[in-house]
Amino acid sequence: MALRQTRKNAFSDIDVQLKQRYDLVPNLIETVKGYASHEKEVFETVTKMRAKVSDAKTDGERMKAEGALGGALMNLFAVAENYPDLKADTNFLKLQDELSDLENKISAARRFFNNATNELNTSVQQFPSNLIAKNFGFKIEEFFELDEAEAEAARKAPKVSFK
Repeated sequence: MALRQTRKNAFSDIDVQLKQRYDLVPNLIETVKGYASHEKEVFETVTKMRAKVSDAKTDGERMKAEGALGGALMNLFAVAENYPDLKADTNFLKLQDELSDLENKISAARRFFNNATNELNTSVQQFPSNLIAKNFGFKIEEFFELDEAEAEAARKAPKVSFK
């Protein structure tokens, strides 16, 4: 079915952008650590979320892990706001711009993926294509979105402490 292939291609587009973001994270953490080394909890969270991405076994797990990584990165940038020297660092600014560009591309690719998923799911459920879909093992597919707990974590302001 062409809709299944469109969805797979859309996920591949997201995957390319997410891989670039995944590769950018260590450089970003090291740059921020130079200015805000005592923000250990934020760095550990980003590192933990990045590890969950590589440990994901299914596309669904991967999508959830990527969402959590995105939320952790937002917290990292929120912490960076408290360090004027960091915000002026050219390497940090370059990484921040690159990540911002990637996030925009991921967002656009995610919308395309979710649209392709919606079209596939509609086809799998509507008569008469649902009869064919059932015979060939087509099923309802997951959208690329955050679950409620991850969305809440992404909205929470980071805890900043100077220890």
